[in-house]
Amino acid sequence: MQECRASMIYSRNQIYQTTSEKAVYKAAKVTANGDVKTNGKATVEDEQDEDEDVAAGPELPPDEEEDAIDEEGRFFGGGINHDTADVLDFIDERDKDDAMKTERIDAAWVRKLALNFEKKISKNSELRAKFDDDPPKFMSSEADLDAEIKALSILSEYPSLYEEFVKLGCASSLVSLLSHENTDIAIDAIEIINELTDEAVEAEVQQWDVLVDAMLDSDLLSLLYENISRFDEALESDRAGVYHILSVLETLSFRPAIASSLLQSTSFLPWLLRRIQAKEPAVSQNKQYAAEILSILVQSSTSNVSHFISTGENVDIILQLLAPYRKHDPEKGTNEEEYVENLFSILSCCVNIESGKSSFLASEGIELALIMLRDKTLHLSKSRSLRVLNHCLSGSHNLPLCERFIDAAGLKPLFRSLLRSGAPAKITSKPKPKSKLDAKEDTEHILGILFSLLRTLPADSPPRIRLLAKFVETDYQALPRIISIRRECASRLSYVEREIGAERAIAMINEEEIEDLADEWLSRRLDAGLYSLQTADVILAWLVAEDVGAAQRIRELLAEKGEGLGDVRRTLEEQLAGMEASREGGGGKETTEDAEDTDADAVVRDMLSTLMTFL
Repeated sequence: MQECRASMIYSRNQIYQTTSEKAVYKAAKVTANGDVKTNGKATVEDEQDEDEDVAAGPELPPDEEEDAIDEEGRFFGGGINHDTADVLDFIDERDKDDAMKTERIDAAWVRKLALNFEKKISKNSELRAKFDDDPPKFMSSEADLDAEIKALSILSEYPSLYEEFVKLGCASSLVSLLSHENTDIAIDAIEIINELTDEAVEAEVQQWDVLVDAMLDSDLLSLLYENISRFDEALESDRAGVYHILSVLETLSFRPAIASSLLQSTSFLPWLLRRIQAKEPAVSQNKQYAAEILSILVQSSTSNVSHFISTGENVDIILQLLAPYRKHDPEKGTNEEEYVENLFSILSCCVNIESGKSSFLASEGIELALIMLRDKTLHLSKSRSLRVLNHCLSGSHNLPLCERFIDAAGLKPLFRSLLRSGAPAKITSKPKPKSKLDAKEDTEHILGILFSLLRTLPADSPPRIRLLAKFVETDYQALPRIISIRRECASRLSYVEREIGAERAIAMINEEEIEDLADEWLSRRLDAGLYSLQTADVILAWLVAEDVGAAQRIRELLAEKGEGLGDVRRTLEEQLAGMEASREGGGGKETTEDAEDTDADAVVRDMLSTLMTFL
């Protein structure tokens, strides 16, 4: 292309050198688009020019306006007009595209990339060691290394080459750069590690495992912690580095073994706790992200929850961080809202086990949750406090918490929430609409709390008597709401059951595995309200068994729609059958946690069998 341009310029120079100005003037006419006509023949225009009485000599210089036009015309680009320049540019661009298309991204390409990468690392290390006190002499090599690190980003589009990348030792070299003296280099390396391991990469499990295992063997977790400890979030670049580290932790934590190691065998837990407690004018993205990572790690396994609770007053820390939200909700759609959601998730996990229940009780968690539940202006805090109360009052080892709930006057706000759970919200100056999903979850949690209280509180004990009296209050006003909930759930569930029945018939005709679809069908039934229906019917069965007046009122309300206690009994029978099938289908080695669940299930099975005798 350069030869073509040069020959064109050279030929033009020859014309200008061998032709006088007058000959050029008479032999050439420039068209509107800048083309030159040099056919050498006389034209009508030539004859008209000869007849006219005009001054001899060359034409006067053009005015400034014409000059401006000519700059982009005939002599643009060293004598090349617009059309020619466009053609040449098009050819250049096509050549570049062809060159890119011919470059194959394969194992040989990875080896070439790895060689350049290792060379840049070695050169930078040598120059840094040689000119340690003279940065200008090694800064150029640092810039080259920075560019080479960023060039590794393309590998995320070719996860099939991860294994070759690891074999060449590049995964280990990339991790080693996390200890580089220049934090900018370390941040670039962390960002590339984040890109290569991100869940958005379409890598197979084996490909991902090969890369991650190689990085873990190179002490990735320790180096990530060293960097997150040395970064200063007052600097934008360091703040981005912290974010990328948290992103890497999120990706790695999806493997349970790594999640356990992160929480129990590294120093990330103290750092995460410090970060979520940091004072900020507004909750930053990294503070919210730290709470999210902690929530993911705590939820990953029971051993992680136990470790989190046992290493200090961590449940109390979470309660202190949530305490300000007893007066106001976080602003919707902000980092603060996500931050509060994650704190509640951590707390809900903690109160599922015995040690967490004890810590929650000792730190007056029930009292804080009830303060939130009583505040009529709250939405998020009230809804999430219901969830925490449901988790802490359920399961085993929950008697002290149920008694504390009654003693802390929790029945009044609970029953008020029950009666309002299906009613339209009052219009206020600042309406906070509740989604259907939130309303459904709140109803499930309210019913779950009532179920736990009825199942746990001893017969004839003062707390149980107070609970039953609350049902009797105001002519059994809570019963119509509970029966209304059961009808809504039964109606939705009936529709889903018909759909599943049709799908089951088709699956049997096509000889498909019914068991493969069983989990999906159960999920759809739960979404339709199976849990709420079963819980509501257990509550009704308890009241029928314990209070004659309540039993009569329940019969009357059910009869209004042609229903009876037999419908309630069928729900309990189905629930018991499901538990029996689950017990028979269970297998494998039993853990301590499994044994506790088995004991709790046995109690529920006995309870259901006893309640059915009253129906």
